[in-house]
Amino acid sequence: MTVEPLTRRSPLAGFAQGFATLPDGLALREAPFLTQLTVRTEPQGAAAGRVAASLGVAWPTTPCTFTAGEAADVLWLGPDEWLVVAAPGEADHLTGALRAALGDGGGSVTDVSAQRTALDLSGPLTRDVLAHGCAVDLHPRINPEGTCVQTMLAQAGVVLLVRDSTATAVRLLVRSSFAAYVASWLLDASEEYSSAPH
Repeated sequence: MTVEPLTRRSPLAGFAQGFATLPDGLALREAPFLTQLTVRTEPQGAAAGRVAASLGVAWPTTPCTFTAGEAADVLWLGPDEWLVVAAPGEADHLTGALRAALGDGGGSVTDVSAQRTALDLSGPLTRDVLAHGCAVDLHPRINPEGTCVQTMLAQAGVVLLVRDSTATAVRLLVRSSFAAYVASWLLDASEEYSSAPH
């Protein structure tokens, strides 16, 4: 009996061709299989400081912000909840390191990598397209680089990260079960710009 190996397939594996047809001024790609770890701890406690030091990333304590580092990004999701996002395949290593940094009774680390996929949207049309289905004002004066908000996009819950100073590069973390819907919506919302002058 031959057993076929399991093949890992991203939620948006069939969308690459559609992403390639976007109008000038807009680029969309999936960043699949990212390591995503939920960390719960006291924000001002010693454990949070140890975790930040172990990652080499400043620990965000301001609501609706994230900090970017070489090894990982850390997203503020709630008063005592953060999401650590790193490259694929780092879950085991980072989980062990973060639990060791937290120490006994210092908090918890949960691997939620399979829960969401990431969509990176960039270009001068980014804010225009997102405005069709998102109530967050993405003008850089209102939500500058480093903003991280949990919001709705076309009635789907997403975590939205502003990744540049002009708010023309964002990352959307979306539940895997809603990824195809959100990707299809983004493609539809961008169609009106296909013949628009840029």
